[in-house]
Amino acid sequence: MKNLRLVLGDQLNASHSWFKTIDSNTTYVLMEMRQETDYVAHHIQKIIAFFLSMRTFAAERRAEGHTVIYLTLDDAENKQSLIENLLVLIEKENFTHFEYLLPDEYRLDAQLKAFCETLSINSQSVDSEHFMSERHELAEFFKGKKTFLMESFYRSMRKKHGVMVDAKNEPWTGQWNYDADNRSPFPKNHVATAPLLFSKDVSDLLAMIQAQGVKSIGTVNAKDFIWPTSRAEALTLMNFFMKECLPLFGKFQDAMTTDGWSLYHSRISFAMNAKIVSPKEVIDAAIAAWNQNQERISFAQLEGFVRQIIGWREYMRGVYWAKMPDYQTLNYFNHTRKLPDWFWSGETKMACLKHAIGQSLNYAYAHHIQRLMVTGNFALLAGIHPDDLDKWYLGIYIDAIEWVEITNTRGMSQFADGGIVGTKPYVSSANYIDKMSTYCKTCFYDKTQKLGDKACPFNSLYWHFYDRHVDKLAKNPRIGMMYQTWKKMDETAKAQIVEQAERNLERIESL
Repeated sequence: MKNLRLVLGDQLNASHSWFKTIDSNTTYVLMEMRQETDYVAHHIQKIIAFFLSMRTFAAERRAEGHTVIYLTLDDAENKQSLIENLLVLIEKENFTHFEYLLPDEYRLDAQLKAFCETLSINSQSVDSEHFMSERHELAEFFKGKKTFLMESFYRSMRKKHGVMVDAKNEPWTGQWNYDADNRSPFPKNHVATAPLLFSKDVSDLLAMIQAQGVKSIGTVNAKDFIWPTSRAEALTLMNFFMKECLPLFGKFQDAMTTDGWSLYHSRISFAMNAKIVSPKEVIDAAIAAWNQNQERISFAQLEGFVRQIIGWREYMRGVYWAKMPDYQTLNYFNHTRKLPDWFWSGETKMACLKHAIGQSLNYAYAHHIQRLMVTGNFALLAGIHPDDLDKWYLGIYIDAIEWVEITNTRGMSQFADGGIVGTKPYVSSANYIDKMSTYCKTCFYDKTQKLGDKACPFNSLYWHFYDRHVDKLAKNPRIGMMYQTWKKMDETAKAQIVEQAERNLERIESL
């Protein structure tokens, strides 16, 4: 049997059982394709990171003795289509069997299933051996439920894998969740740990991508590429985080400042989502770090980090497979407004958005609160179409792959799923942003004002959002207090706030 095995760009798991033995009758194939670079406009650093990681992975497997075919983007034989490339290879090399790792994106899963149905040779799909839950485990866990409570799934995952639980499956400290302890803004004059950055010259790769006419967003220093693109680099970054950042990760994970871009975050999400490192080894490393240094690392820091991985990450993947493909069309509020052009440039007078978007364009990165409570918050208040925002988030962030992006964007951020992921819309006025950041101190707009040309747009848009969606939100028990406050306001004041918000929406491109 002559076997062809497909490895996609986000399936770079060197520990997979496929690679345990070397078989002269098995060939692996990896492809750089316009099919994948062009379905949205990706950040240039994201394209480079995936291509460089794939090339490194292929070279390492060859060095181990595996047979690997690698199609570069500029290869004359490259059809730029997954299916066309596979058909050519199967015919040209006379393969008698085809195997692939289960994709984590619905579109690729459907594409490969349909392809295999047309093949005259045998085919098979196998698990990627990466995640800590099965693809449809969450759907079974919440069978018959309209909403999926992450905390319930998180606790079940900890019990299933014996993570920070005792022999009776009870949490080590008697408390499952320390989220309430992890919401501190940066103290005045606090200086975060400087990030560990890599330095690689990717000039040739950038030139090739540009020569092929690939459209991208963002910027890159091609002489000094900072992201991990090998397993060795990913492990180095992971270990740096455990030693230097985990002690304050949870405490400041929601903080935002103009004085830094990575703060105490791990920045290993790209390596994890490309499967260069596994969630289990990251969790094990965090627990080991805590065990070795409990004087510096409180349990709240450890739990907050572990929850992001075995809880939130696995939960989002489960929601994706439980609800796709319908999930990608959900628009609970029927929002239709176009995404402002300054989302692609950062050229806005709102300091929070200017910094969060500018940072994203410069680094292909923003942490979860910048995504949720700055860019996502504004988009929801302004009534941006979820399709527009999906494309933006999917393109601009280095770690964005649809299974994790769309559930966070359309679900958690935009409440477009009507409450499957989140129990309420995550919106705020300037007050929250000021509390958790340094943005408001230098902003053109006044955080305390609701009315006038200098009033922070978030303040009027916040109340306008609740006012226009009263039919959908008034009975939500988690936000009833907001409607009570709104009802108590003077009618003239309410009318002025609504008018101010509508004026802001009319001039949204110049805010």
